[in-house]
Formats: sequence, C-alpha cells, structure tokens
Amino acid sequence: MNFKILTTIAVTLILAWAIFHFKAHLGIFILPVFIGLVTFVTLRLYSLIEKDKPEDE
Repeated sequence: MNFKILTTIAVTLILAWAIFHFKAHLGIFILPVFIGLVTFVTLRLYSLIEKDKPEDE
C-alpha cells in the first residue's frame, strides 16, 4: 500500500476518535465536522486512487 494512503487512514481514525470522544463538547458542531471528515477522506482517497491507476494504452 501507498504511504500516503496509510497516512490518510491513520489521520482519519484519529480524527474520528476525537470527534466521538469530544462529542459532548462539540454539541451542534458535530454534524458539520463529521461531514467535513467524510468529504476529506472521500476526496483524498479518490485522488490517491486515481493517481495510482494505470493508464490505458
């Protein structure tokens, strides 16, 4: 696996833990933070997958 993909997954897991650990403190901001995290992971992994995709010849 690519180092950037592993780093992205590790950062995501840490941020997800932080979101759910501090959900009482975040209050109403938990939903936008969660949606931002999901968007970040989706776009980041998609760009890494597209970059690693072999070109059709």
